[in-house]
Amino acid sequence: MPESAASKPAEPFRSSIMQIEPQWIDYNGHLNMAYYNVMFDRAIDEFWLELGIGPVYKNERHGSTFTAECHVRYLREIHLGDPVQILVWLLAADDKRLHTFEEMRHGTEGWLSATSENMSLHMDMKARRVAPFPPDIQQRIAGIGRTHSALAQPEGIGRSVAMPVKR
Repeated sequence: MPESAASKPAEPFRSSIMQIEPQWIDYNGHLNMAYYNVMFDRAIDEFWLELGIGPVYKNERHGSTFTAECHVRYLREIHLGDPVQILVWLLAADDKRLHTFEEMRHGTEGWLSATSENMSLHMDMKARRVAPFPPDIQQRIAGIGRTHSALAQPEGIGRSVAMPVKR
């Protein structure tokens, strides 16, 4: 008997499986750091569709998001031919901001390649200013936020860049 949506265990959002493009490989033979952000951004675009804030929202309701902060950790090389899947946690939200954490994982083996922690701002695209989400979108975000708050939090949230402490 198929598992119903109600009985399915909660989990972070999972992007589609993505492929690394050959031009993204640098002279070290692995994915260039800039393209990790491209892949994280593509996954966020998929997650935004679930939140109801994708391209249709931008075109019809004149709202979008801009990234205010981003912290990427590169943990294990990923190469051409490796399938990639990104998991997204909605860590927190208020009326104007979304705090997300993403893990880039090998699409079939599951090992962790990189993480990205981000703060996104909701924008009124007519005024080009930060603005509150509409109430229906706030409700949708709150529902997903409640689900994600019950999940185990991934390692690395809130990390900062600093030299190691010498002991």
